[in-house]
Amino acid sequence: MIRSTLLIAAASVALSGCALLASPDPVQLYRFGGASAFAGTGATSACPDVHVSMRRVDFPEAARGDRILAVTGAEAAYIKGARWVSPAETLFEEALRNAFLDGGTCTVLSSGPLTRDGLLLSVDVRRFEAAYAAPGAAPDANIVVLLRLIRPGDRSIVVEDRITVSESAGENRQSAIVAAFDRATAEASRQIVLWTDQQGFQATRN
Repeated sequence: MIRSTLLIAAASVALSGCALLASPDPVQLYRFGGASAFAGTGATSACPDVHVSMRRVDFPEAARGDRILAVTGAEAAYIKGARWVSPAETLFEEALRNAFLDGGTCTVLSSGPLTRDGLLLSVDVRRFEAAYAAPGAAPDANIVVLLRLIRPGDRSIVVEDRITVSESAGENRQSAIVAAFDRATAEASRQIVLWTDQQGFQATRN
């Protein structure tokens, strides 16, 4: 009887060990920011350069990192089995910097000290999420960004604005959701570049 009990206990320990060593669920890695914000367009405006230094892009805590945030009403979760290949804030900032290189007609992102008329650009992403109208529905990739242009001398806010972008995934699949984030990021980047161009140019004239 004692021997049987010991065998059962040993088997239980072995099974629990197998459970602890089981392979984790596979995770598919995705990236966004590959879509061009200014595909097929060229910068032809003859405006003077506006030198801007862009602060590090800020993200809401829930959307930071490599997990894909999904929201349904007041409920939030992360999409199972899918991760960004790099933190979302890093991919977004890379896409935005590339958009300035591709489409800025006036804006020059300064890597060194600002000129006397230079400005600071603050990009505060308030929402970066897959929003579901109902469980299982096709979500929208929603991005909301608060923008500010700041004079570095006295830190005064020259102008601020908010942009909102929403792109439907069309279906509730990981690849479709990622494609929606890619389009939304491209459109948000395009709007940020154009806004910085227009507002920065006005600020240098005042």
